[in-house]
Amino acid sequence: MNRQTGTSEHNKTLMRRATYASVAIASVLIVIKLVGWVMTGSLSILASLIDSALDAIVSVINLLAVRYSLTPPDPEHRFGHGKAEPLVGLLQVGFICASAIFLVVHALERLRFTVEVTHADIGIAIMLVATVLTAVLVLYQRHVVRVTQSTVIATDSLHYLTDLLTNLSVLAALALSFYGWSNVDAIVAMFIAAFIFFSAIAIGVKSFQQLMDHEIPADEKAKLLALLNTKPEILGIHDLRTRESGQNRFIQMHLDLDENLSLLEAHQIVDMIEEEVSQLIRGADVIVHPDPVDPKNPRTPRQPIEFNR
Repeated sequence: MNRQTGTSEHNKTLMRRATYASVAIASVLIVIKLVGWVMTGSLSILASLIDSALDAIVSVINLLAVRYSLTPPDPEHRFGHGKAEPLVGLLQVGFICASAIFLVVHALERLRFTVEVTHADIGIAIMLVATVLTAVLVLYQRHVVRVTQSTVIATDSLHYLTDLLTNLSVLAALALSFYGWSNVDAIVAMFIAAFIFFSAIAIGVKSFQQLMDHEIPADEKAKLLALLNTKPEILGIHDLRTRESGQNRFIQMHLDLDENLSLLEAHQIVDMIEEEVSQLIRGADVIVHPDPVDPKNPRTPRQPIEFNR
């Protein structure tokens, strides 16, 4: 028996809006940073401009990936298209790590050579606007991630957090240029790059696990087992298997039920379990197979169910 519940329409809408916002703000940032670089000649603004151009490309890729991952199952993809999310997330981790390395190289270059900046006040105004726009986008993306747990949006949010920290570094460089302190931002940039790199690795591990059909998170396992342990109709459970794919969760299990139950009664119990599990765990595709057992001689004595294969 099988019960499918896909990603909710609310979550789909949030994910799509997050990708549209990402592309729109990336485009605006490119324009204003280009103006800032032309007017000031700041190497920091140029570096930030290049990073924003890469972000725009990645944001378009994410938009297409999210749309594809939310496509309903079809005859060629019976389990849906959810793995498009971790796949693109893993690829984007490469972009983020490259950005972190670029930031370190840029910082080392600034430590070696002092760069004269003209019209620093204009540059500061432009970078303030860029920082505010980026911060708004990151906050919105974090909200979407909390609701949907989307790997792609989480990775994109980390990418724009990179931009936000880079923008603050550029602002520091422009502000300190008034006082002759031109190297402080380079030192700060190295710490920022380290934070970005290790955060990207963490997201990369999560994306890889989803591609490898890793089991559902521990908190979801605990909720599932707590639910099953409240059902006296269940005499035992075995072959409990789970995996996650993007927004979707796949849960399969065999339940030991009283062999004296009618087919209708067993079917009703299985339906009840599938319904409650699918409501408990978002995006769960639940398959339950009933096994008849003698209630006076079950395979194992009734005891709290543990998460074993």
